[in-house]
Amino acid sequence: MIESVNPDLHDALHTLGLRVTEPRLAVFEAVQSHPHADTETILDATRAALPSVSHQAVYDGLRTLAEAGLVRRIQPAGSLARYEVRVGDNHHHLVCQVCGRVEDIDCVVGEAPCLTPNDDHGFVVQQAEVTFWGTCADCAPDADRAADAGRTATDDRTTSAD
Repeated sequence: MIESVNPDLHDALHTLGLRVTEPRLAVFEAVQSHPHADTETILDATRAALPSVSHQAVYDGLRTLAEAGLVRRIQPAGSLARYEVRVGDNHHHLVCQVCGRVEDIDCVVGEAPCLTPNDDHGFVVQQAEVTFWGTCADCAPDADRAADAGRTATDDRTTSAD
């Protein structure tokens, strides 16, 4: 039995008319323990707590929890879907272009939507989603070396052409 899951999750599942099952609790715990993890990572973490859980039960659990608004599914461009338990606060994400690490970025104004389009085309805007792309501190030295190598190769070609 999954013991460490917040008791409010039980209430939330009941309130939404969803059954409280061991796979759902284990999936939620895995997402909670591994923010921004992809499905494979969630599967591995769920199986660590509940070894007999099937792939399908994990996928179904993720889908159900996301549809219920208990977890958030994000998918930065060119990336696998990722999951987090931070929902309902309209935060954004910062993604490392080298290793794929994802970090939360709070909205500057703090309420949804924290960005206002210059023309809403008659829509009632409820949420804004922004993905910032960059290089994390762990990957920055590698990225700097690669950029330096690229500049050196360009400099060599320019020098030899003169």
